[in-house]
Amino acid sequence: MRIYKVGLIGFSIGGHVFHAPFIASNPNLELYKVTARKEEQQKMLAERYPEAQGVLSAEDIINDPLIDIVVVATSNDVHYSLTKQALEAGKHVIVEKPFTNTSAEADELIALAKRKGLLLSVHHNARFHSDYKTVKRLLAEEKLGRVVSYEARFDRFRNFLRPGAWREENLPGSGIHYDLGAHLIDQALQLFGHPESVFADLRVQRDHAKAIDDFEYILSYPKLKVTLKGQMLAKEATPRFAIYGMNGSFVKKGVDPQENLLREGRRPEQDPNWGVESKDIQGSLSLFIDGKDLHQWVESEIGTGQDFYKNIVATLEGNEELFIKPEQARDVIRILELGDQSWSERRTISTENELIS
Repeated sequence: MRIYKVGLIGFSIGGHVFHAPFIASNPNLELYKVTARKEEQQKMLAERYPEAQGVLSAEDIINDPLIDIVVVATSNDVHYSLTKQALEAGKHVIVEKPFTNTSAEADELIALAKRKGLLLSVHHNARFHSDYKTVKRLLAEEKLGRVVSYEARFDRFRNFLRPGAWREENLPGSGIHYDLGAHLIDQALQLFGHPESVFADLRVQRDHAKAIDDFEYILSYPKLKVTLKGQMLAKEATPRFAIYGMNGSFVKKGVDPQENLLREGRRPEQDPNWGVESKDIQGSLSLFIDGKDLHQWVESEIGTGQDFYKNIVATLEGNEELFIKPEQARDVIRILELGDQSWSERRTISTENELIS
């Protein structure tokens, strides 16, 4: 199996936390070039990945004939333009989520990748989180019976604004709904398919804030209500997942441990317990079946962020189907757009003929 040279555009949190460690850990990938403009980025790159070349511009990566795969891990405003440039240069491309700022941009990139015969995928890495994998398994086991309500959320607490942070400006693709909400929407679409309609409540709550910092989406299915929430003023976090069915309920607190490990500079091949959750955040399953109350703690699945790049390599080698297809990521963007419309018009929006995956 060949080794693919990777060019990573962006070495802020997205690049150095969520991409570089998994690229460097994959024996079939070489972290070849990385854009590192700031002094602290250059220092970190030299310390953690001395074999990689630091460059100052995206063009240094896109125009390099030796690079096979370009990873776009930048601010959302340039996802579309950099991905288009890389595809036109004949590179396979991985884009950090959200895919693009509009579904029209996503459609254009999907068509371009198909014309060029190139791989295009989006880093919806929350599919590899321990909590989501546990929920996916639980739903497949059907212990809850017919599920009537599914709630998922990301809670944060930061009651101040970060100066100069693009996510906190009133710009296309900014706000936590395009960040955290994109994860929740992608997970819901994978679990339940296309909803019939979308309703959204999008608010700016913190003093002097400009971008959305509190969101709620309700995705309606024939016999199921899906509620997706996120906020920046949750000092005490609520359950990550709460699922209610005819046989009982499942409640899961805590979050996948991988991000904290990655922020510490650790890699999966260095930790035999990579992705293993602490038992004190295991989910609680409470059932009432045949007149009996049943309660049990549910052992969590193991988080496996490394599986994303394993699948990229296997797909390029023709051994697997692409796990995260760009059409799926495009539908996440379309739901976000419909949510914007819903809140602007204060009404529920039908998804008929809007989703493609």
